[in-house]
Amino acid sequence: MSDAAAVDTRAIEALFFVSDEPLTASVLAQALEVDRRTAEGLCDRLAQDLEERGSGLILRNVAGGWRLYTHPDTAPVVEQFVLSSRQARLTKASLETLAIVAYKQPVTRHQVSAIRGVNSDGVLRALVDRGLVEEAGREETPGRPVLFGTTPGFLERLGLPSLASLPSLAPLLGADADGSASDVETPEDDPSDTPEGNQDGADAAGPIDDEPV
Repeated sequence: MSDAAAVDTRAIEALFFVSDEPLTASVLAQALEVDRRTAEGLCDRLAQDLEERGSGLILRNVAGGWRLYTHPDTAPVVEQFVLSSRQARLTKASLETLAIVAYKQPVTRHQVSAIRGVNSDGVLRALVDRGLVEEAGREETPGRPVLFGTTPGFLERLGLPSLASLPSLAPLLGADADGSASDVETPEDDPSDTPEGNQDGADAAGPIDDEPV
């Protein structure tokens, strides 16, 4: 394999690693500034390289695009790890993201990331895997992004009968001190059990260290 080909294979593997959805040959070609046939060839080469070196990952062509998957032979170990991690303590980043979803739902990935100030795709995926967050439809805007909401498991984990039982945000925002309580929506104000919090309140949490709490 030439040095140039090795670099391209390394670059395309990195793209698959950071993507949370299958990547088409057209998208890969644009990112690598090559033609589509070359991009497809690189995918085939990477798939072969992964298999030859006994990697725990495989590259598959699914849903019109390419995506990395764990190797079938690793399924028992991966399954055990995922199931055991469901009961792991949530990190501060997960708690913050979960709070945003709970008070703003239904909410998109972009909206959560905008409130937190950092990309939250990975944290949302982890919360979905743990059964605390789930897809709740799609927003009627261009691209129809996925909307997320909390699950019955979220209520069970917190010991709440419904979303209306979530604590009011007003005390946390200091609303009583500045007289802005009327501007804050609380679960009690929403009989549909879909409370929406104040975006500024989520921002007020400040930088979050991703440490278990």
